[in-house]
Amino acid sequence: MGSLRLTVCTAVLAVAALIPIAHAADGGGSISATPSSPAPGAEVALRVSGCAGKTATAASTAFVADARLTGSGGTLAGETRVRSSIEPGPYEVKVSCADSQLNGTLTVAAGGSSARPGASAAASPVAPVQAGGGGAARLAATDAREAGAGPGVAQTVTGLVLAGVAAVAVVIRGRRRSRGTG
Repeated sequence: MGSLRLTVCTAVLAVAALIPIAHAADGGGSISATPSSPAPGAEVALRVSGCAGKTATAASTAFVADARLTGSGGTLAGETRVRSSIEPGPYEVKVSCADSQLNGTLTVAAGGSSARPGASAAASPVAPVQAGGGGAARLAATDAREAGAGPGVAQTVTGLVLAGVAAVAVVIRGRRRSRGTG
């Protein structure tokens, strides 16, 4: 009977940790986090209602990096990770929307230092990391949109001239070979 009681209590605690709890936010919106009380190093899914626009940013000293929130219809969602070196306790979360700012609180619980069982705390970053092309991808996309969809007139003319020169060279070389002088 003791193991059944332990199993039921563990299941209730696990469900309670995964149920999002809405935090009242300034400005009439709400901020919720899943899990509602994450442990240091855990992944956190954020959901914000009451934001105008399709994107927002959620910032907190508890997060490894600001969360980029996207969506529509006034509801935005995104993910981030809680710092693995953070102390348990309440931390302010500020969400910057298109025309307003929402404030809420995230309570970091004491517990494991990682969201994955068996992973060490050293595997989690403790500061924002711009790895791969993520940091430059935004700039490249902006440059591509500003430059237009294809090459300009100068690039087109240069390409046609080079193609013409190459075609003439192939024809001349072919004639020399057919005469046996090449």
